[in-house]
Amino acid sequence: MSSYHIPVLLDEVIAGLNIKSDGIYVDGTVGGGGHSKEIFKLLNDDGLLICNDIDSEAIQEARTKIASDNVIYINDNYKNLVSNLHNMNIKEVDGVLLDLGISSHQIDDKTRGFSYMLDANLDMRMSKDAGMTAYDVVNSYSYDKLVEILFLYGEERYSKLIAKAIVKNREISPIKTTTELSEIAKKVYGIKKTYGLGHPAKRTFQAIRIEVNSELEQLSECITALTRLLKKEGRICIISFHSLEDRIVKQTFAELEKNCICDKSSPICTCNKKSEIKIINKKPIIASAKEIENNSRSKSAKLRIAQKK
Repeated sequence: MSSYHIPVLLDEVIAGLNIKSDGIYVDGTVGGGGHSKEIFKLLNDDGLLICNDIDSEAIQEARTKIASDNVIYINDNYKNLVSNLHNMNIKEVDGVLLDLGISSHQIDDKTRGFSYMLDANLDMRMSKDAGMTAYDVVNSYSYDKLVEILFLYGEERYSKLIAKAIVKNREISPIKTTTELSEIAKKVYGIKKTYGLGHPAKRTFQAIRIEVNSELEQLSECITALTRLLKKEGRICIISFHSLEDRIVKQTFAELEKNCICDKSSPICTCNKKSEIKIINKKPIIASAKEIENNSRSKSAKLRIAQKK
């Protein structure tokens, strides 16, 4: 049985994309193909679906669900999508979906080293071909650098204490496994006795995973480039799972929607800034109570949709 997650906010995404049967649609993070499968059902023989993922295992899984001459698979980072599409002579598309973050399959596969609940070697690479691993971050980053990523990417209130504990433990012997790293965070939280925000290692693992995969690097630029790839009235749907991602999506959409950024006291516009999109939902769409009950992963999901002008 496939361990790929149930697609989050599926109905909302399909409605948000406003799919044309003969359109060109891009799923930049295909995962197990859940969203793509439903998009493909709405396309006719003139439609085209492009499925992209950095994880080769995700591409293999999606191929088992959607096999057609009208589907193109790309095994690459979604941040390279625009250049890859241009190389395929695709200059415009009707819709783009990005489902950011980590898949349930990656978490559940202990060999990938993403989970603080499963004992495994520290890895956390979304692409097995990538160089740096979580082991490298934990065992080679300076104290100051660890504090920085734990605070910025994990929003970890005890970033200094956890970084200090990591450095102290690795001086004795390298920290090799997810269990070792999880226990370090648990001991820090045990001293503080504040478990109200979930598992004490959750934010540490999130921060290190983001660092390993450069998840936030050039995200805003990528969203802008993909939005500019849309045809008039084309839609972009982006699902995020933590506040850092959602903030970037929100701010990028807001910047693209602005019409003029001149000083209001200026009698004429000299910036030539034109509004490029219409934001469809000012507040993010979240999962219903029923969906959260059926799929706990959807609890933190936020969907933002914009339409090209």
